Amino acid sequence: MQPVTGSQRARWVAALVTFGIMASLFVAAPVLGANGDSPKAGIVQAALVGLGYYFSNSPWIFGNGGFFGLYRPLVAGFIVGIIFGDPVKGAEIGASINLLYIGFISAGGSIPADPSVAGWVGTALAMAGGLDAQAAVGLGVAVGLLGTIIFFTRMSVDAVFAHWADERAERGDISGVSRMNWVPSQVFLFIISFFPATIAVYAGAGVVSDWIAWLNGNAPWVLKGFEIAGGLLPALGIAMNMRFIFRGTVAAYFFIGYLVSVASAGGVGIVMIAIIGIALAMLHVAFVGTRPMDQKGAAA
Repeated sequence: MQPVTGSQRARWVAALVTFGIMASLFVAAPVLGANGDSPKAGIVQAALVGLGYYFSNSPWIFGNGGFFGLYRPLVAGFIVGIIFGDPVKGAEIGASINLLYIGFISAGGSIPADPSVAGWVGTALAMAGGLDAQAAVGLGVAVGLLGTIIFFTRMSVDAVFAHWADERAERGDISGVSRMNWVPSQVFLFIISFFPATIAVYAGAGVVSDWIAWLNGNAPWVLKGFEIAGGLLPALGIAMNMRFIFRGTVAAYFFIGYLVSVASAGGVGIVMIAIIGIALAMLHVAFVGTRPMDQKGAAA
């Protein structure tokens, strides 16, 4: 019973913390937005944007943010709008940037661009610079591309922390394994996300644009390399998914979905195919069950 009690307590704490953060931002919005007419953001505004960008990539706020919340440009734009004293304009800019990533998918440990930094930093730069929603789209594209540098750096360095956890596992240090799975990775994530985002917002859109232009002129291989990696690595993720799909008795559903998509010639949208997939999954579980699969893929 204790784990259930703890889980319920965590939900209440999560709700209270999230409500407290949003309420504080709403109350402070008039004061924070006093600098809104300036071509630069204030240091407090910039720090809050950097903190939001960090939270969007971290497990904190008890799961109320993350990939399906704060990571999305629409959500980020609304909160940035609160920080700058104009939540409506922030939501409009965030929605415009979100359109660029409406079909976003991260596969194979790679992303073609970073929607989170585009939403947080892109919206903040647009609002500080007095740009409208349409003009902010181009800025969001550039900032999102730069965000891949942070993403790939994080993924590469975090692999080192996994080896640290392995070393403690070999010594039987369970608490050490637990610490290595979140302490160094979150400290590193805070450093590489909070500070660059805060500096970029405080410096202003002009500095960021100059930095992108400098990279294109003096080190084009940096952005080009991330662009190529963003195109190649998803193929690895797709291959891994295909390897899983063609195990057991679920391969037929892949061909059903493919044929429905092709034969309909665009008449059946992706949402309809997803609904059909959910219905087939329910039927599969009802008739086949959820028994574990043996090594040959047959139900045990």
